[in-house]
Amino acid sequence: MFLALREMRHSKARYMLIMVIMLLVSFLVLFVTGLAQGLAYANISAVKNMPTNHYVVQDDADQTFRRSQLNEAELQEVRSVVGDQNATPLSIQTSTITANDTDVKADVTFFAVDMQGLLAPNIVQGEAITNEKNGSVIVDRKLEQSGITIGSTIVDQATGMSWNVAGYVEDSSYSHTPVVYMNTGDWQAMKQGVSGTEESVKSASFNVFAMNATSDQIANISDKVANIEVITQKEAISSIPGYKEEQGSLLMMTVFLFVIAAFVLAVFFYVITIQKTSQFGILKAMGTKMSYLAWSVVGQVTVLSVASLCISLLLTLGMNRALPESMPFQLDTSTIVITSSLFIAMSLMGSLISVAKVAKIDALEAIGRTGA
Repeated sequence: MFLALREMRHSKARYMLIMVIMLLVSFLVLFVTGLAQGLAYANISAVKNMPTNHYVVQDDADQTFRRSQLNEAELQEVRSVVGDQNATPLSIQTSTITANDTDVKADVTFFAVDMQGLLAPNIVQGEAITNEKNGSVIVDRKLEQSGITIGSTIVDQATGMSWNVAGYVEDSSYSHTPVVYMNTGDWQAMKQGVSGTEESVKSASFNVFAMNATSDQIANISDKVANIEVITQKEAISSIPGYKEEQGSLLMMTVFLFVIAAFVLAVFFYVITIQKTSQFGILKAMGTKMSYLAWSVVGQVTVLSVASLCISLLLTLGMNRALPESMPFQLDTSTIVITSSLFIAMSLMGSLISVAKVAKIDALEAIGRTGA
């Protein structure tokens, strides 16, 4: 390590240039990772934050909430197994709303829930609504950026129905649209306005049942209720439209960035190692152990990787504070640790090419080349 640090002090410009390149690459890796996490959370936050671990959907719905159609009889059968307090219905409808006091249009997803059940929204500002209080909704706070405030009246373009905004919730998005929570009474009225018949509403009242259940209860439900499928929260999230495709593309970008980082660093250090062939040969002729020389190369990569990573972390966190709230960027501690560890590991893997080159250097040949 002494040799590595001594050389870095002697050739400051060379190693500073390498450090700048590593800094830019690590910053790009962290930023893309944070963007991928932010986009994922903006897509699934409403489902991810639900305090339930399993969901009942129609068996031919491909585990997708909006394709599923369930009825009251099936709900009662599920509740007979897990209990009334451990299963609650959820109905979903994507639509476009306007606000009477603004010219803005916004795409939203309506969530019809039992306001006393497991999925009742956690109000952060304003007033809660009840199952009996029709004409009021709770909206995701992102709609405040569109000018929809507490007390605003929103209008559904599909049905012409209007509701008063009673309060806000935080971090509740579904398929990149803010969620609007309403009670089941308003939901039935809205669906009847679309279908025109009360019978069609009653025959397929819900899309999904959210529940907390044990493995034995899940097996019992699957045997007792026909034409349904019980899925986990992870499966429900993966089935949200566009989620897997979006995350797959961003994951591929991140992987390629790691590979490019390892390749660039490997090339830089390999070229530097070739330039120092004679010096390594002389050190070998003096009896320096190969392990010491290898640690010198690996030590340089480690120092440069850690230093550039620390600076890029500060830059990333600083940029996160400067980004507008509408930018979907999220970087938690576990992601930082995993990404940083992978970056350092890829850097060290790239340095192994240089170590292999040092191991192949012949001392006598290198000394002869120096003398010539």
